[in-house]
Amino acid sequence: MSRSRALSFTLATVSAAVLAGCVADAANSGDGMVMGNSITGEGIPNPAPTTTANWGQLPAGRPMGTTAGMDIDPNDGHVWTYERCGQGALNAAPATPPAGGGGGGGFGGANCSTDPTHPPVYKFDRNTGEILANFGAGVMVTPHGIGVDPQGNVWVTDFARSADGTKGHQVHKFSPTGELLMSLGIAGQPGNADGQFNEPNDVIVAPDGSIFVSDGHSGQGMTTQQALNAGREAGQTARISKFSPDGTFISSWGQLGTLHGEFRTPHSMAFDSQGRLWVADRGNHRLEIFDQEGNYLDSRYQYGRISGVFITPDDMVYAIDSESGALNHTNWVNGVRIGHVDSDWITGFIPAFPAETRPYQGAAGEGIAVDADGNVFVAEGPNSMRFAGGPFTKYSVAGGM
Repeated sequence: MSRSRALSFTLATVSAAVLAGCVADAANSGDGMVMGNSITGEGIPNPAPTTTANWGQLPAGRPMGTTAGMDIDPNDGHVWTYERCGQGALNAAPATPPAGGGGGGGFGGANCSTDPTHPPVYKFDRNTGEILANFGAGVMVTPHGIGVDPQGNVWVTDFARSADGTKGHQVHKFSPTGELLMSLGIAGQPGNADGQFNEPNDVIVAPDGSIFVSDGHSGQGMTTQQALNAGREAGQTARISKFSPDGTFISSWGQLGTLHGEFRTPHSMAFDSQGRLWVADRGNHRLEIFDQEGNYLDSRYQYGRISGVFITPDDMVYAIDSESGALNHTNWVNGVRIGHVDSDWITGFIPAFPAETRPYQGAAGEGIAVDADGNVFVAEGPNSMRFAGGPFTKYSVAGGM
């Protein structure tokens, strides 16, 4: 799309509907593009049709909470994720939400700080589901985003504040064995100063070691210009911050808004093979693409109200929509939409779980990762976990397990 395209929530929805209505049912066009309805997923093939709900050899007797993040280890191809210390677990009583935002309501009171013996970070064998590593007890309040750097170090964002104000609103770097190596941000102190965070959503590390953090979760609920203005005045964030490999703040870009380079909850990030940074701008129903200096390059609009994005080495985009609902993204069906980085066109769709709370749209997870064989791993959030039956789901390619 050109820089001159003006964003309008209504126009984006209508134009997508027109596009979907113009394409044929399941068929291949002459140029190889899959035809179908990108809004509902009808007529679009599912490349990973075998579903394993409640995936993983989960620890017996330990309640497993909701989650929102997944990544693939670049060295051995296995799966890194987390769960929120049992909070939001199926059949569990609600817990006291942490202070300072995050973790209340739909998160089921997610609060790892009240259970400092519960290690939330997991590494699973991608084939067997065996636990290969488990650590992070006593460090975080509400883990939210997770990323693995080229050296195999594990980065996790902590997007809420503990009741005593000593933890939260930070990004933590762990060694592959769980040693805490670095923490960015000021523990327990949300803010919008350089190097400070206010509900950090995700973290990703570039090949040169530069660290990118997407910050600010509240914008998705701001649906009027008045609300956006009030959010800015209150110091709410919606931005990407860049740090050097040693954690020194370099720069940031973005604010609450709807223009290109502005966000309403930059929920997830991924790099493509060209080194471009893709940001899942959930509240604006789009993917925004930047260079690593923060210059806006392009957008994609066919992936829904996106919670998680993952790009494979062959530049296939996997974006999971967990948030489309009857009132906030009418008619769009939740699930995983798949397409190539070079076009705004959906070529694959993995459907959501049926859900009586969203009878036409279903319930899908928030975090997503794809292994070398094309198997898709999903982290189930508060909207989907009870329908998925557990915190993690695996969608296997045909003939896989």
